[in-house]
Amino acid sequence: MSVEAATRSTDHARLDVSGKLSRGDLKRLTNITRSGTIGPTTVYYAGVTAPIISAGISISTRTSLIDSGYSGYWAFLLSAIIAAFAGISWYLIFMRWSYRQTHGRGGECDETSHTVITDDALVIERGAIRTEIKWDAIEEIREGPKSIALLVRGSDTVLIPDHWFGNDSAKRVAFHEAIKAHVKL
Repeated sequence: MSVEAATRSTDHARLDVSGKLSRGDLKRLTNITRSGTIGPTTVYYAGVTAPIISAGISISTRTSLIDSGYSGYWAFLLSAIIAAFAGISWYLIFMRWSYRQTHGRGGECDETSHTVITDDALVIERGAIRTEIKWDAIEEIREGPKSIALLVRGSDTVLIPDHWFGNDSAKRVAFHEAIKAHVKL
């Protein structure tokens, strides 16, 4: 059943909006859904492996310096300094790589999303995907200066950018108010 058929029978005044997510919208969505700017893989590689690399560098440097004729004191001191720089370098490399990744999964900007408010749910279609979110599944509504975000229990956050409404601010306000009227927070 299409969005149009689903809403034709239940809604008296149909509220719908369509549009494509921009790269800025994806960045905003990512910032809303993530509590930090780095992911768990980065934390693992930067925070767990950096000390291991430092220890390995320390041992190999110390052994090489002692074999080269340095005293124990200088071998220990120089290996500690080199190991510290190796660990810091490893940490910074992975931290830097984590910020270079793009937002989104790649397909969010390619197809138009069609969002419809029905009496029972918020219905979203993008390409061959149809999502129906019952009103009681929405845990939080965040209205920002450029969008409204709906945090959904057990699912992805839904972002409805204001630019989808074009210059029709009355439709945008009506859409936001209809969402808030359906969601019981």
